Amino acid sequence: MSPEALLPIALEAVAAACGITRAAQQSREAFSSLTKDDRSPVTVADFASQAVVSLILQERLPNPAHHALIGEEDAAELRTPEQALIREGIVQLVRRWKPTIEESEVIDAIDAGNSRPSSAGFWTLDPIDGTKGFLRGQQFAIALAWIQGGHVRLGVMGCPGLPVDQSAPLDHPDPDGVIYAACENGGTWEYPDCDPLASPMRVVARAPGSIQRIRFCGSVEKAHGDRSQAGQLIDSLGGGEAIAVDSQCKYGLVARGQADVYLRMPRTKAYVEKIWDHAAGSIIATEAGACVSDINGKPLDFSCGSGLPENSGIVAAAPELHPKLIDGIRELQLGPKI
Repeated sequence: MSPEALLPIALEAVAAACGITRAAQQSREAFSSLTKDDRSPVTVADFASQAVVSLILQERLPNPAHHALIGEEDAAELRTPEQALIREGIVQLVRRWKPTIEESEVIDAIDAGNSRPSSAGFWTLDPIDGTKGFLRGQQFAIALAWIQGGHVRLGVMGCPGLPVDQSAPLDHPDPDGVIYAACENGGTWEYPDCDPLASPMRVVARAPGSIQRIRFCGSVEKAHGDRSQAGQLIDSLGGGEAIAVDSQCKYGLVARGQADVYLRMPRTKAYVEKIWDHAAGSIIATEAGACVSDINGKPLDFSCGSGLPENSGIVAAAPELHPKLIDGIRELQLGPKI
């Protein structure tokens, strides 16, 4: 099937996941109290999101070749007696979307994310990207992409707390959020209110000549990249304004011109990025006119299974800045040392 034919289904799946994950985030104190675990709200929401996306793909695409999914989660541990409360929370959350669903259907749908990569095409999903942001009541994303022949052909990313208004603060979640969608050679589109039936607006990255002071975004969490190297690189280009935000929302900010650069400088040579952390975001940024590569300027290679072993780090930037960033990384000898 063509990416254009798959797009409405991907939008439906991500929109449904946005609805239940937003509900879980707003009720995170209740989930924590139920399970006596402060991380249980994101655990419940993570699994429920994967279940809903998986179920919609299966229902709308009955051919198994069209709904093969590589997700971040599997349900092996959920089946144990120790996880009974978590399992109950997941089922309750999925029933907000489908009230009659049985527990076994939910668990099986989560495990459907264990498909094997195929050059003929498969989906990859991060059911909640930005777990710390979710737990803080801030930004997170649901990222779904269709990969075919080693290339991302379609990406849909729900950002349930990201405001449409670019002047609004990012550390206070918007009650409606946005969804980004991009098909290969079709541009990038922003759907307000996480509504796949809303009239979308085309978004574009910053045009050459429009950047006065670099706005660069990175993760809130220090463990997600080398901040000192990122700062050194930006300083070499005249300095700039840092935007700290969780999840693949960073790709969305670059795509819509709210940020100029997303840098992910790897800490070690051994670290391998996962495809679900970058597939949807990378095509959303690229189709908006940004350039996306690793820190050596190499295109991201999605032909190696669940990881990106041929790449190191991420540079997503407005076209005016991307070559300068790659040159700066090389000249300053930045990158992992161990």
